[in-house]
Amino acid sequence: MRSTRALRLLAWGAVAVGLATPLVRHRLKLPVPVVSALTWPAPAALALAAPRTPLRDVGIYAVQMWAYFAHYDMPDDDAEVLFERLRIDYPIRWDRALGLGDCPTTRLQHALGREGHVGILDYALSAVHWSWFAVPHGTLVYILLRHRRHYPRSAVLMSACFDLGCMIYWLVPTAPPWWAARNGNMPPVRRIMAEAGERAWGRLWRPLYHSLEGNPFAAMPSLHFGTSIMAARVLSQVGRRHGALGWAYALALGFGLVYLGEHYVVDLVAGLALAEAIWRGAPAMEPAARLVAGAIRRLEPRAG
Repeated sequence: MRSTRALRLLAWGAVAVGLATPLVRHRLKLPVPVVSALTWPAPAALALAAPRTPLRDVGIYAVQMWAYFAHYDMPDDDAEVLFERLRIDYPIRWDRALGLGDCPTTRLQHALGREGHVGILDYALSAVHWSWFAVPHGTLVYILLRHRRHYPRSAVLMSACFDLGCMIYWLVPTAPPWWAARNGNMPPVRRIMAEAGERAWGRLWRPLYHSLEGNPFAAMPSLHFGTSIMAARVLSQVGRRHGALGWAYALALGFGLVYLGEHYVVDLVAGLALAEAIWRGAPAMEPAARLVAGAIRRLEPRAG
């Protein structure tokens, strides 16, 4: 009993440290390996600290996403080092090849948009873009509430999509089209989402956008698209109509990301490839995952 209580106490301590570390890393000037070592164990620690309930399962995913966000944001801490590693030209070359001479973003904005004017299509696609902040996580909440047996696998797959994409952001920081155009690396590209935001939200837009912006060079692969594909895959497990709705959203978002100037087509292709690789590779990884999960489950406290 004493060893069990000690394990629970240590687990709660690890959860607290994992939650606090991203908040104090600037003040304490913590190096990246230390931040990683203190934040990534927190989800497993929560499994050891609390009995299994739906609320705890949501908490594990939330703690995992907190660790993800800290690592997503960290490359931007040292702007000079990030600029030295920044890749700008390679997605432009690939997109020009896909667009037969012009980037698809440029073609779409010339065909459907009008400089200085924000129309219904611009607002609609911007709203689809903004809704992404809720879609991957909302999908998992729906799965937990209505199809609970699918939740553990779905949460692991979605988390893997976020985490592996974040690793690529660290390895290959890539500028999005709106940034490349602003800095003269390609013909002008409007950032329509920002134009629509300023008109729709007024003075609230700047603080709202700044709170959500994070690393501006997390463009390749597009996790907006990749996690939406994963949401569609997860929803397809529980019904055809669910899956169709997920795929329709993913396709609308993908079109919007290119038209709005947020991503190149090649970013979307990479996001799709990432999600599909995780989805199709999951069966091969499940035996190892079940082994680890079983070891943690044997140490979990029992509900009641």
